[in-house]
Amino acid sequence: MDAHERSVRDSLQRDDLDVQPNEAKFAELLLLVAEELADDPYGGATKANKVLYFAEFAHVRETGRPITGVRYRKLERGPAPQRLKAIRDHLIDTGDAVLIKERVLGHEQHRLRPTRPARRELFSATELKAVQDAINLLRGHTNTDASERSHREPGWQLVDEGEDIPYVAALLPQSQPQPSARMMDKLRQIGEDYSRQGHLAR
Repeated sequence: MDAHERSVRDSLQRDDLDVQPNEAKFAELLLLVAEELADDPYGGATKANKVLYFAEFAHVRETGRPITGVRYRKLERGPAPQRLKAIRDHLIDTGDAVLIKERVLGHEQHRLRPTRPARRELFSATELKAVQDAINLLRGHTNTDASERSHREPGWQLVDEGEDIPYVAALLPQSQPQPSARMMDKLRQIGEDYSRQGHLAR
């Protein structure tokens, strides 16, 4: 990470949205995503994490607020909710879900299977749409595909592994425009001309 990227990261973290995590609502969101991924052969924990991330950050882009406010952290395989394991384990302990271990493409996949319906009435229409859009975005894609897509997110790129991804990063452009080859040649020519004239000499 260069100095400019560090400056952008620090600014985003300093000016991040002031939201309080709603863990009870996040538990229902986790059940909702598990329901929607029930028929997806790759619908285990890795993909669920990405659906949760994409839904929360898309909702920030749409409305200025996340769905639950739970913080997401940059991990090697993509963003993941900080409190996922504790909240998932609580759902299992209370009998609201069970954890199924499967073999998919030679890897063990952990799939959360709800034993009761998610409380959809807790979610607004825009929140439910953000979840459905995230499901549709990743439906049928492998966990590797889902992880690679999340790695293209500006928020994931701008923080170091283990750091929180600021929600305000959702407002950054999803792709940065790249100068054309002709423009790059012109920029190089301008730089060479300035160097020859001594304008860049120190």
